[in-house]
Amino acid sequence: MGKKGHGKSAAKAKTYVKAETPPQPTTKRALTTRKQNELNQLVETLHKVSSSLKSAPGVLKDWENYLEINRLLEKIQNIEKHLAPPPVDRSSYFEEFHEWLVSNGAKIDGIKVSEFPGYEYGLKADKDFERGDLLLSIPRKLMLTVERAKESVLGSLLTSDAVLQHMPNVALALTLLVEKFSPESFWKPYINTLPAKYTTVLTFKPNELQELKGSPTLETALKQCRNIARQYAYFHKVFQTMDDPASMLLRDVFTYEQYRWAVSTVMTRQNFVPGDDQAGVLKSEKSPALINAFIPMWDMCNHTNGELTTDYEEDGGGRSICHALMSFPKGSQIFIFYGSRPNSDLLVHNGFVFPRNEHDSLALRLGVSKGDPLHPLRTALLSKIPPKLPFFSNATPPTDFSLLPGPQPVDGQLLAFLRVFAMGKEQLEHWLESDHSCDLVHPDCAVDTQVESRAWNFLLTRVRLLLSAYSSTLKEDYMILEKDAQKTEVLTDCQRLAIQLRVCEKEILQGAVEYAEQRLRP
Repeated sequence: MGKKGHGKSAAKAKTYVKAETPPQPTTKRALTTRKQNELNQLVETLHKVSSSLKSAPGVLKDWENYLEINRLLEKIQNIEKHLAPPPVDRSSYFEEFHEWLVSNGAKIDGIKVSEFPGYEYGLKADKDFERGDLLLSIPRKLMLTVERAKESVLGSLLTSDAVLQHMPNVALALTLLVEKFSPESFWKPYINTLPAKYTTVLTFKPNELQELKGSPTLETALKQCRNIARQYAYFHKVFQTMDDPASMLLRDVFTYEQYRWAVSTVMTRQNFVPGDDQAGVLKSEKSPALINAFIPMWDMCNHTNGELTTDYEEDGGGRSICHALMSFPKGSQIFIFYGSRPNSDLLVHNGFVFPRNEHDSLALRLGVSKGDPLHPLRTALLSKIPPKLPFFSNATPPTDFSLLPGPQPVDGQLLAFLRVFAMGKEQLEHWLESDHSCDLVHPDCAVDTQVESRAWNFLLTRVRLLLSAYSSTLKEDYMILEKDAQKTEVLTDCQRLAIQLRVCEKEILQGAVEYAEQRLRP
């Protein structure tokens, strides 16, 4: 869920035991040779289709590619559905999960898992907590980390597979599947309580994903779906053809549904903690010694606005600690803050939208064309704008700026770019020679009136164009959500999320329109 970890590294946990032979999975493959061959051919085609697009093909090509990928995945899932393990009622395992936590040193006094309307499950305060009180203390040995991959049956594959070596989130997803299908896994009480389904964009049907038409988030969502499909196809072939212990374990249980579930679990629940092999090693802030990890019980917390209150302590073998970011009266739901992330990121990676998100933003992609006769002057001036703008260079690729909610939708970075983009040769040369080019990020900077007018007119035109790309208006979206709330026209969970995101994005764009119009008034 949250994606933030702090603290120093801990002594290496002693609970991992390297398996000499792979444990036997709890389910058996029941495909005929003909069906297996058919599946293999479909997966081979899937890998080609999901690898065929070159960089930045455009959203229309992305969508066509997505539909082709989806058609293949429907056929694959139709074959693989016979391999699905029996469903698990996660609520029936909460008591065992609680006992497992406590018996292994977790401190969770006054907190229990409970059901909440609109959230499914979360953590409930069984007593009063004041702001700053300790909520959770989870020992290192309870965390399922990518280091487990090195000690598990994945170890040999990890040393030879470049994807696993360079993508720790993928390694964590496969580690989760290894533990899920290992009957004697130490983490079985935790895995049994994980959700069976998620609402990440990986689970959206085409008609649900199409609700994002016009949204800048659609391109990101399509890329995510394509990447996961390609990863599934790649590892399907690995597990079918290799004889390492991990392949022997997962060969008969690895399906697209299982991989999508594992990836969604990682995206929605992972955090970062210090790596065991970094004890005593100082790292710079640019290269922190952090690794991907699941932190049981902590990852049951849902999100709200606030501040980060999760940390890591090295004492006693290492543990993750979480303090209350506000007062939580007995009987209330306990929330944590996932970090400063826009709703587009929360939807794509966490499967929810937070309408009251104080850190929401909308990506506005802008750049200086290399065909612009003033390209050298513009890029030279942009490179003088403070270190907050490291993305400006002579190459000047399109850059994602941020439009913000609230009364000040344009930040200093975007404002400086708009002004430089609107300048003529004379103004550019003036500001290049000036010692005050950094002032271009300030709203009250003394800029030529015509430059200022061109800058705001350009933004106004661009934002209106973005609003026109949506298939519905903001007012129409409000009505759709109101009918859904009144149960007169019920949406699917994924449709609701897509429309909620549309509303958040359009509110930001509408705010930018009003702000630009205000700045253009004499």
